[in-house]
Amino acid sequence: MDRIDAMRAFLAVAERGSFIQAAQALRLSGAATTRAVAQLEATLGVALLARTTRSVRLTERGAIYAEHCRRILAELDEAASAVRGEDAAPRGTLSITAPVLFGRLHIMPIAEQLAADHPALAIRLSFLDRVTHLVEEGFDLAVRIGPPIDSALIGVHLADVRRVTVASPAYLADAGMPTAPADLRRHRIIAFEGIGATNDWRFGARGETGVTVRPRLAVNSAAAAIASAERGHGITRALSYQVAEALAAGRLIRLLEAHEGGDVPVTLLCQASRRGAPNIAAFIRAARGYFADRSWGAGSAGNRASIGSA
Repeated sequence: MDRIDAMRAFLAVAERGSFIQAAQALRLSGAATTRAVAQLEATLGVALLARTTRSVRLTERGAIYAEHCRRILAELDEAASAVRGEDAAPRGTLSITAPVLFGRLHIMPIAEQLAADHPALAIRLSFLDRVTHLVEEGFDLAVRIGPPIDSALIGVHLADVRRVTVASPAYLADAGMPTAPADLRRHRIIAFEGIGATNDWRFGARGETGVTVRPRLAVNSAAAAIASAERGHGITRALSYQVAEALAAGRLIRLLEAHEGGDVPVTLLCQASRRGAPNIAAFIRAARGYFADRSWGAGSAGNRASIGSA
């Protein structure tokens, strides 16, 4: 195995934390993958990976080398794309990360269609409810819900969402309709304990109104919180795309709409130097087409609350 292939094998192990999973992803034998990494370490004279019976992780030197490998391999891919021309067909591997529910509902269909349209393209999707580092973690594209925080990346705006408060018609019929944020203090609350979540629910365009809620039920899954609300166990907050189907079907009612905050952007991020790469450009085109008639911000009313609907 040459040095470039060995670097790809090393990165695959580093990103997956497993020689077996890396070998499967690369369609190599476990022995070949292990041998490739060992040859790299022998050539460099340093340990790149710390191995135990239960885990594989980067050493300090390995983390430095991994960052350089990603840049070198990306530049090689870019060079190949430049030789083939901007209109070259997508090929190789495209790595994308997105929030779990948004990825499953809206990134997966784009990836499936793109893979079907381009047989030489393999797509690796990682759905994670945390902020990932695009370059260090080896992703080509990342979906962010909220303002982009890395000025070194460029963003393509896909859609807008809002944080909405919802409950089922059955719950509202029994517990009554909240008409102001303060009313939530007397209601059963279902909380989603995601990254950055607190029991201080903010309302208004600038979050000027705050209500401290005391959840009766707290879960670490947005889907679980929404499902519990649909079954009539209380009020929850979610992003509008997460409850769009339930609102349209009448399983949930949108509450306190006049007190909602502003729109939150959904952005597709990539390195500026790589936007023209065939794989990335193809996914951006497909995503723009998919989201052309989809948005869940101010223009998407959903199922508004009313006494009659409760």
